[in-house]
Amino acid sequence: MMQRPQRGDPSWIWLLYGWELLGWAITALLAVVTVFGDVPARQAYGSLALMAVLAAAYGLVRHRRGGGRLRAGYAYLGLLVLVLGALSWSRDGFGALYLVFLPQFVVFADGPRSALAASSLGAAAVSVGGTLREGWSWAALGGNSLSSVGVYAVSALAVLVTPKALELRDERARLRAQLAGARTELAEAQKAQGAAEERERLSREIHDTLAQGFASIVALAAAARSGLAADPERTARQLRSIEQTARENLAEARVLVGAAPAGQVAAGSVAATLRRTLDRFTEDTGLAVVAELAEVDCDQPTRIALLRCTQESLANVRKHAAASTVSVVLARQPGAIELEITDDGRGFTPGAHHGFGLDGMRRRLAEFGGELTVTSSVGDGTRILVLIPSYGAPVPSYGTPPAHPEETT
Repeated sequence: MMQRPQRGDPSWIWLLYGWELLGWAITALLAVVTVFGDVPARQAYGSLALMAVLAAAYGLVRHRRGGGRLRAGYAYLGLLVLVLGALSWSRDGFGALYLVFLPQFVVFADGPRSALAASSLGAAAVSVGGTLREGWSWAALGGNSLSSVGVYAVSALAVLVTPKALELRDERARLRAQLAGARTELAEAQKAQGAAEERERLSREIHDTLAQGFASIVALAAAARSGLAADPERTARQLRSIEQTARENLAEARVLVGAAPAGQVAAGSVAATLRRTLDRFTEDTGLAVVAELAEVDCDQPTRIALLRCTQESLANVRKHAAASTVSVVLARQPGAIELEITDDGRGFTPGAHHGFGLDGMRRRLAEFGGELTVTSSVGDGTRILVLIPSYGAPVPSYGTPPAHPEETT
């Protein structure tokens, strides 16, 4: 049973649907003429009752759901044939309603054969009804049948064309449904990807800021407790460092939850920011740090990325390297900013250890088109090289990094 056409449906479907609506508009107009026109009461009441019954049955079948809808459609077609015959018999000119209701023989049938059979019964009913109204004769029957045959030819054409149009309509409907489903899946995938990327970003930020800060606080607290009696002055410095680290962690936490702007992190020049970080590292660990920090111009996100890479590298030195000296060089190269952090510690084999820190650094740098190169071997210390393009310039190549460098944490 044909539903309301959708955008993109074949023009024949729209024509058939408009024809069906026009048929009911003409029926309503005939009802108004019957009520207000000079029509004998018996004919008026009879034709109005027939049209009302037909309209009510049409509404019931149209809104019916479930498996019984097809049977109800055939019952309606049977009623339509009877009503057309009765109207043709009772009123002059009402046989033309066969042409008006012609689309319904196509709409309510389940196939071409059924539609042709039902429309032929409608033509026969109109011919017989008109003949009975005029007075039975074979000549009158032949004249009415001849006019009905012409309309029946139109019905046959509609029956032949409509299934192809419906097939095309259904195919387009399937394609639209598939497109809508694909769009929904794409939106869900993008949403899931966005959520995953946001979780990854938060994990990286927490690891590079809060987790490192808490690890520093734990180490300083343990050192302060052990030296509380032997070296009160050093313990006091360690306590001040604990306080400062806690304040910085609090500031980082406020940035992560959106309670403070990210611009408050790593404020000032990148050289000054790194110098403060290195001074804190020396104060907390006692390791010697050799720094060559050039004044380079960069935006706030790049400054934060350089700071995070420095903090992560120093945290790995403190936890794993057992080094005595750390060298940090910040310089501008052609088209890029270079940060090199080297220690003389125990070193490791890149790719043999798994962790989060270096992978997080690599992902962070990838957002800027930067690169991270890890060079290390057991007993020979570790070299971390960070390259970030400046103002969209391509990163120069300084050798091939290890295939799968992993961090030691």
